[in-house]
Amino acid sequence: MLGGAQLNCSHVEAKAPPQFCSFSWALHMATGDQKIVEGSFLLPPGAANVQVYQGGGFDRAMSDPIVICRGTK
Repeated sequence: MLGGAQLNCSHVEAKAPPQFCSFSWALHMATGDQKIVEGSFLLPPGAANVQVYQGGGFDRAMSDPIVICRGTK
């Protein structure tokens, strides 16, 4: 079985506004190629351990995931 990658996020401040987030992550594929995975998501207040990305076919991370969030109104 090929390796997988999973990114989970939390927004533990229950009274804060929702967070709009985007991420980018460089992963090395088992085939020898590099893949940049990117996405965006809305994280509600009080959310814990929400899966925002899951993929397979990777053997290692080439970077730590970069996640940037900002509050919505």
